[in-house]
Amino acid sequence: MKCPFCGEEDTKVIDSRSADDNTSIRRRRQCESCGKRFTTYEKVETIPLLIIKKDNSREMYDRAKLEAGVLRACHKRPISVEAIGRLVDSVENQIFTREEREVKSSIIGELVMEQLKELDAVAYVRFASVYREFKDVNTFLEELEKLYKKEQM
Repeated sequence: MKCPFCGEEDTKVIDSRSADDNTSIRRRRQCESCGKRFTTYEKVETIPLLIIKKDNSREMYDRAKLEAGVLRACHKRPISVEAIGRLVDSVENQIFTREEREVKSSIIGELVMEQLKELDAVAYVRFASVYREFKDVNTFLEELEKLYKKEQM
């Protein structure tokens, strides 16, 4: 592993443990040349995943796009970065455990909405409004009524 500070390739692992999500290993390394320490993460390599968009075009799965969508929905909400990370990790794990090379974006959207509904109702409605392309106020009201009825049960 190349040192990010001096570029030398001679580094040693000084600590190794499972990361928070148990799907990766966190390694603490030290450069033999400059002595500085840095952290790396090791993950199992997964099969390349294509996402089938609404128009049937395909693009490579991009975790950053998934995170960005969730972050937009959670903007100015009392939701920690860690909670958002766990949500994205969970959705990603569900996608990859399907062991399919192609997944419809609608499936990913539903998985995100399912988890956002549990995490924060406002973030859920924000995400749903974009994902389901709410056309007018009535569509918003219908979704809010569904949420309200579920909370009353």
